[in-house]
Amino acid sequence: MRFYRDGDEIISPWKPNYNHQSWINTVHGGIQATLLDEVCGWVVFAVLNTSGYTAKMNIRYRKVVEINQPYLLMKARLKSHSHHIAVIEGEIWNAKGELCANCECTYMTYDPDKAKEMFFREAGYGDQDLTLDEILKQYE
Repeated sequence: MRFYRDGDEIISPWKPNYNHQSWINTVHGGIQATLLDEVCGWVVFAVLNTSGYTAKMNIRYRKVVEINQPYLLMKARLKSHSHHIAVIEGEIWNAKGELCANCECTYMTYDPDKAKEMFFREAGYGDQDLTLDEILKQYE
């Protein structure tokens, strides 16, 4: 996965293939959960500029995610942050622009000293000068 910052959101386009299916042409729900957890985790790294871990994740699967499309687009944004608890919203969108799954993740975040002790470094992104449309065209 590659991650990009788009305003207050972290986005990540990703191309599924037959290795990710649970049923014919359907992305496994566990793969979807992993994609959501990863993009939400990048909000902790890139927006909050620290590290942490997933404490709780609630997912709503809304639509079948088919593997035979040019890309999926994961999006995540910070909903709230208080003390060491961050609540993050994540989504999976198909190439047609339809919401397929969404989640709310609760992360426990580390204070800066603990994050440095755990070898935290600032997040790097790919191709930050590209627009979202330019990024998605790479997957078509």
